[in-house]
Formats: sequence, structure tokens, C-alpha cells
Amino acid sequence: MEIIIQPTAEAATAIAARLMGKLIREKPAAVLGLATGSTPESLYGHLVGQKLDWSRITTFNLDEYVGISPQHPQSYHSFMWEKLFRHVNIAIKNVNIPDGLANNIPASCETYEKKIAAAGGIDIQLLGIGTNGHIGFNEQTSSLASRTRIKTLTPQTRKDNARFFGSEEAVPHHVITMGIGTILEARQCLLLAFGKKKARAIAEAVEGPISSMSPASALQQHPRVTLCIDEEAASELKLSEYYRWVYDNKPGWQKV
Repeated sequence: MEIIIQPTAEAATAIAARLMGKLIREKPAAVLGLATGSTPESLYGHLVGQKLDWSRITTFNLDEYVGISPQHPQSYHSFMWEKLFRHVNIAIKNVNIPDGLANNIPASCETYEKKIAAAGGIDIQLLGIGTNGHIGFNEQTSSLASRTRIKTLTPQTRKDNARFFGSEEAVPHHVITMGIGTILEARQCLLLAFGKKKARAIAEAVEGPISSMSPASALQQHPRVTLCIDEEAASELKLSEYYRWVYDNKPGWQKV
């Protein structure tokens, strides 16, 4: 893992945006795995500002709520079109988001996996992290080899997402999410985390044992993972000074 600690969330986001922008410029037909929520919102603004060519880009989103329409203001379909897709020249046919209204959810999840494979796999998977260490909506005790499937949200995750829906009661109980095994097949993973409330999850993911109780810890098994985090999210890391030293002393050819 490469741990990049920056003074602010904005500074960390800017680095992540440069990494993704570099990939899009170097590989115009790249396959991007995208995330939603407040954490990547600023990153999408940075990508829009880079004036990149999205005409050959293919995207796959991590997840979607079950039981709400794509037009629902809190659906991840709505989020992605509002924050990114409508601002760039991406082809609609190249946008892939799980179908929360599918009549046969297991079949639709299997189809989603086949589409990722048919596209050649994901080049870079953008991730956030939950306060309990979940990535995507792979809650604690999720199989580290799991594939795209339906999951039941924990009370804590529903509480964390209540701010988007106006109340905890309005948050759906189920989601479709890429599995941890699916995420680990991406050629690169890029995780963003900001704020003190993410500090414990980051420490367990980076320096703790690999365990289904910390789903993000599975990223320790991936050959190419970058974490862009702020000082608060890094506050419980034991080796934070080492991570800073490594980043500050990277060879020039590794810098973005």
C-alpha cells in the first residue's frame, strides 16, 4: 500500500484526481470503477475541471440501493449523473450502475460481473471507507472473496447515510454491491478517507490483521493500492511518519 497523508481533504483529493486524470490521458479507453457519497464528490469536480476526453471511457459503479428508482434524488444513478456524467462527454452506453429495481437481483448481479469481464476488467477502482471498515457496501463479516450481490445494511451504515435521506427510517435496508473479490481484481485501487471518524477504520485497514471484521483490510493483499487521506483520518496510524517520509522521498518518475 502507498499511504499519502495530506494536511487537508482537498489536498488529498487533488492528488487522487491527478492519478485518475493521468490514467485517462494515457489510456483513453480505460475502465473506471467509481464510488459515490460525499467523499469522492470533490474528486469528480476536479476531473471535470481537467477537461479530459471521456468518449471511450467505460465506468462501473460499486453499488446502488435496492428498491429506489434511478430517478430518485438519492439513488446513485442520480448522484453520478449530477456530479460527473452530465459534465463530461461519456457515452451513455458505457455507463454501468447496478440495477436496484431488477426483477431477478441474483441474475442481474451475475450479468454485472460478466460485463466487467467483457470490458477487460477495471483499471482503477475508486473507493471510500465506512466507519466500520466497509468498502463498497461489503459490511463486516463479508467474504473476502465475495462477488457482486445483494447485502443488508447494518444499523450503523444506515445511520451514517441518514443525512442524505433526511431520516434514518428513509434509508433503504438493502443494496447491490460489488464484492470484495470483485474489487480486488481491479488493476489498481484508490481509496479516499477524510476526517477523524474514519481514523480507526483506516488504522485497522492498513496496520491491522486481514479480517472480515475490517473488510478494507483485504486491500493489503492487492499489489497496487493507494490511499489518499487527510491528517485526521491518519491520526491513529502507528507508522504515519514513515508514510510521510516515503511519499516525500519518492523518485521523480513515481510522482504525479
